Amino acid sequence: MISPPTRRELAFVILLAVAVLYFFSGVTTSHSSFPLEAFDRDIVASHHTSAQTEPQQSRLSWGSSTVPETQVIAHAPGWSIFDKLYVLNGTVYIVSDKPDEVPDVSMIYSKGIEIKPGKEAEDSRLPGPSDIQVISSKEAKAMFGSAAMIIDGVTFLVNDPQQFITHYYHWSAELWFGLWRTYSSLDHGITPNGTTKLPPPRRLMFNRIDAAHWRDYASMNQWVTRASFPSLNIEFIDDWNDRIDMGLPFVFERVLVADRSASMISYNYQRFQRSAASAFSLPGNANWWQPIRNNVVMSVGLEPATGGGTMGKPVITYVSRQDWGRRMLIPEHHDKLVAELHKLRDEYGYEVNIVSMDKLTRAEQLQLAARTTIMMGVHGNGLTALLWMNPTPRSTVIEFFFPGGFAHDYEYTTRALGMKHYGFWGSEYFTSPDVPLPAYVEGFQGNSIPVDGEVVARICRERLSLAMEDDD
Repeated sequence: MISPPTRRELAFVILLAVAVLYFFSGVTTSHSSFPLEAFDRDIVASHHTSAQTEPQQSRLSWGSSTVPETQVIAHAPGWSIFDKLYVLNGTVYIVSDKPDEVPDVSMIYSKGIEIKPGKEAEDSRLPGPSDIQVISSKEAKAMFGSAAMIIDGVTFLVNDPQQFITHYYHWSAELWFGLWRTYSSLDHGITPNGTTKLPPPRRLMFNRIDAAHWRDYASMNQWVTRASFPSLNIEFIDDWNDRIDMGLPFVFERVLVADRSASMISYNYQRFQRSAASAFSLPGNANWWQPIRNNVVMSVGLEPATGGGTMGKPVITYVSRQDWGRRMLIPEHHDKLVAELHKLRDEYGYEVNIVSMDKLTRAEQLQLAARTTIMMGVHGNGLTALLWMNPTPRSTVIEFFFPGGFAHDYEYTTRALGMKHYGFWGSEYFTSPDVPLPAYVEGFQGNSIPVDGEVVARICRERLSLAMEDDD
């Protein structure tokens, strides 16, 4: 006769079963398209488990019932999140039996044509019935029939022309910035190390440009995109037209619609001339950018904590444009600035880097920016690297302008990340909220931009001393 198992034997079997389940659970979550350091493991596990056990649904069917209505999840002019947004023959349809509760379509979508100045050009970009409509569920029933093809997961749909796409700043600090700022408004609990419960977007869809026209001359757009979301699929106008040619209704499970022209209607755009500024009217927390920043930093072999804290050795990076041929400092002023920064290095032990970003590889640019405490340079594309700095009480960006000139590009981006920005006109400097109005004065693009190196060095020392006092 076989004796019944003892309590010790039962306990061993239970522990063994738990270990096996834990092991296979780890295997399931390891295939996440978003690094798990920046993602909630429970959400990832449940997502992949359901994907493996439930049959793939290709259609949303309602049969003889009413068409499921579109839900507006979040909205700011030019940045809108919808559940169940429909598309048929290239026209976007918002299905709602309460149209008064739907935002004005001109603040959602446009014709997606090139943006030119002037009232006539503005009016020409406004959407028509062939672009977007709000229809009732009854109208949708007559139009769509009994089902729609599902575009599953989260989609980022960009209804913009090529005009601002092929530029590192406009891609990363406007389009990518605005997309993630909008999407991250759905998670108020993003942590300082970048952990978020948001599932990564499944696809990035451009319905106005082709596959040959989204990369920038510096080849940074694709790095930022692939590092942010390694499994992201990208679709272009040919893919959009494929669905049009089918003549079938499609429904986005969840979609974030970005439209630069629509964002320009917002108060924040009028104030800062930044399309992403409109998205900042949505709720969010101070760590909103960290999931993106940390993924990009990890793509070049650094830890997310790189550049964090206020007790480590400060890193000052001067992004020089002296070999660029446009928008450069007066040569003597450049030399004086370098000398003053080297004095800080020699007296206080700071790390000082004088670099031309175009002379560095993409990985080197990202690595240096991630470690930088204070970044400075003449207004220009090289300052886009501030996106990869780690916001701390002493993180600072110093930007040099021709006296009387100013643009919000890097000033607004710096503040949106929770860092301090100083603009310089020679020996005069300014910081928010006391900043000038945007102005592209004569000399703005020239090669005789003045700066007082001694004053810049003093600001650096004051910023770093202040941070250390805060720690005390």
